[in-house]
Amino acid sequence: MAVEIIMPKLGVDMQEGEIIEWKKQEGETVNVGDILLEINSDKTSMEIEAEDAGVLIKIVRQAGDVVPVTEVIGYLGAEGEVVEEGAAPASAEKATADLEAAGLEVPKAPEAAAAPIADKAPLADDEYDIIVVGGGPAGYYAAIRGAQLGGKVAIVEKSEFGGTCLNVGCIPTKTYLKNAEILDGIKHAAGRGINLASTNYTIDMDKTVDFKNTVVKKLTSGVSGLLRANKVKMYNGLGQVNPDKTVTIGSETIKGRNVILATGSKVSRINIPGIDSKLVLTSDDILDLREMPKSLAVMGGGVVGIELGLVWASYGVDVTVIEMADRIIPAMDKEISTELQKILSKKGMKIKTSVGVSEIVEENNQLTLKLNNGEEVVAEKALLSIGRVPQMNGLENLNLEMDRNRIKVNEYQETSIPGIYAPGDVNGTKMLAHAAYRMGEVAAENAMHGNVRKANLEFTPAAVYTHPEVAMVGMTEEDARAKYGDVLIGKNSFTGNGRAIASNEDQGFVKVIADAKFHEILGVHIVGPAAAEMINEAATIMEAELTVDELLLSIHGHPTFSEVMYEAFADVLGEAIHNPPKRK
Repeated sequence: MAVEIIMPKLGVDMQEGEIIEWKKQEGETVNVGDILLEINSDKTSMEIEAEDAGVLIKIVRQAGDVVPVTEVIGYLGAEGEVVEEGAAPASAEKATADLEAAGLEVPKAPEAAAAPIADKAPLADDEYDIIVVGGGPAGYYAAIRGAQLGGKVAIVEKSEFGGTCLNVGCIPTKTYLKNAEILDGIKHAAGRGINLASTNYTIDMDKTVDFKNTVVKKLTSGVSGLLRANKVKMYNGLGQVNPDKTVTIGSETIKGRNVILATGSKVSRINIPGIDSKLVLTSDDILDLREMPKSLAVMGGGVVGIELGLVWASYGVDVTVIEMADRIIPAMDKEISTELQKILSKKGMKIKTSVGVSEIVEENNQLTLKLNNGEEVVAEKALLSIGRVPQMNGLENLNLEMDRNRIKVNEYQETSIPGIYAPGDVNGTKMLAHAAYRMGEVAAENAMHGNVRKANLEFTPAAVYTHPEVAMVGMTEEDARAKYGDVLIGKNSFTGNGRAIASNEDQGFVKVIADAKFHEILGVHIVGPAAAEMINEAATIMEAELTVDELLLSIHGHPTFSEVMYEAFADVLGEAIHNPPKRK
């Protein structure tokens, strides 16, 4: 009886594959393990081995054909055997039934890509293919991508191009965190044989702020230059967006065939007595502080609070972090969070968890923060750092469908109004600049060509730029166990890594979480040097759907920090050379 050869499903997201070349021809004998053909999926090219022996009696789909997964592409059987015409469709149904019976995902038929919009009516002078509202990561990416695709594009920004990340977020904070890293280096200098005349230092906050502003100015100028180079029309002012896709900036109104709302986010606030004191700063305010306080209370132990808290602690400020959750950065894997908290405590940061602030009292130019467990924290200044919320200014006329305070979008980044898209922080999906880049790019492509591309954010990495850094991609151990039950855990520590020891950065570890059955990588978590760089390798590995076994076929350079990640993968299978043997 003939055996079907089907287009294999090589990954969770694979929907179809292209046949590159048949390595065997009709009439040839095939043994188990012989290479039958070469295919190309959206991720990789691969040679497909025969799982059965016999004669290749029929090739159904030829080289160059793009075939949905599980569809029959050929048959193996006995010499002289004939396959009935029309058997392939029924076989495809059987393959689907087999997948369902095995509890595996049944792939949907690939969606037909919408054709580029052709023969459009000419645009009026004040009309654009795309109007982008907001010049942050999602916005300027969308504008430039739209222009690359041949669109006439306008972008509206009420303040500085570059958005929160560039102006008052990621980049300024990282500038200050580099200062903290330099100060750490000074502490290690004598032990490394570098004898300084004096280890005393002072912080010139005017120069610190000025240098930060120089960095920001250089990057914002670069964004503006890119927009100009791509012939994107730039408008400065608050854009009021209307349902008919017109946008009013002051006295001028422009019209778009599509509108991309990339208005970003703003600092979240809490309504407690005393919160309006001038001594309570937001993360925006503190980056321009030119006088160093003696003490600082940080309300919120998330990413921003921990990063900025470490900056001021490294300057010698008495820092106390107050976090309502049971640990700092609660979205992280618990083990990683616990390790980071230990390291930061050794650096002098005081961290209080499972407690909130109920009242703030200002007296004699200082603050008393009354906690809901009866304790009090006294500080010269307080930092409010409890996250960010979508920025909706200018969008009041749209009556969009919302998910709580976030604009609801579909997989194409489109809102409830056709032709209006909302990528980035404003939809609250993943409030990270690099996620916003991808969402903005996808929104622009869909605006120009119809909804042809979905934003896959499953393997978006995240990082905390403390010293040492923290980074993660995928599921935490808690989430993985809740979903899969039995999982495999691999770990390796920087304490035995040659480069880490040589660099005085031998703190932390890498943790890998994998599926117990197929060794699929479910999550990677790092606390240690260069974590924010290494996590990109992990994200790429997961996006490519490599298993632990496949990853271990690679070679990592020595001496490098990334060897720790490689050995953590090896430890999943009990094969890490530099780990003690696992107990049976």
